[in-house]
Amino acid sequence: MVFRLLVVEDDVRYREIINDYFTQKGFKVFEAVDGAEALDRLTEASYDIVLLDIMMPHMDGFSVCRAIRARSNTPVIFLTARSREDDMLFGYELGADDYITKPFSLPVLHAKALSLIKRAKGLAADNHYVFKGLLVDTQTRTVTADGKTIALTPKVYDLLTYLIAHKGVIRSREQILNAVWGYDYYGDDRAVDTHIKKLRSAMGSQSWRIKTVIKAGYRFEGDHEI
Repeated sequence: MVFRLLVVEDDVRYREIINDYFTQKGFKVFEAVDGAEALDRLTEASYDIVLLDIMMPHMDGFSVCRAIRARSNTPVIFLTARSREDDMLFGYELGADDYITKPFSLPVLHAKALSLIKRAKGLAADNHYVFKGLLVDTQTRTVTADGKTIALTPKVYDLLTYLIAHKGVIRSREQILNAVWGYDYYGDDRAVDTHIKKLRSAMGSQSWRIKTVIKAGYRFEGDHEI
């Protein structure tokens, strides 16, 4: 499977080294020199992941990320020299999946990108998410909590796997609606709360993993996968 990567970076040196490395790894790489060109490319085609600089002419990376999240759930990794905690938190609030500061390791960047793509596509290495007391088999769409298989409706299952794929990161109701219900959904965002209640009820003692973040959304609390 050939994955499509869009690297949005105004520094030609970074574009070149990323392009060369990811091309060697079998990716099909596309480039944009600023935020405006990135949005044009995203309008014309789809990508499996976006590597996004923050400080760019015409439109900064934060604005591009916001625009991406308004239309898709494509994984986004920020690449930036800005290492302030406030910037990182703001990037995550906008829906970024990861945040890497320059200079960075290309092998680590590749590993992170590949992991995010596989999670977004439900292609976890062995089709399992395994935590202490919780097992999710993405191939058979079955969930086992504390040794017992639990029954989940398709939408509740999709909600769970979406939160797991973004474990540790707050997902707003709007982001959840867009990812799980789809962008053409025009219902009330209380549907998210209703399904969260159903999910917690079904998970029993594992329900603690679904955290409510007041005025922000929800987060899956995951210990390290086993």
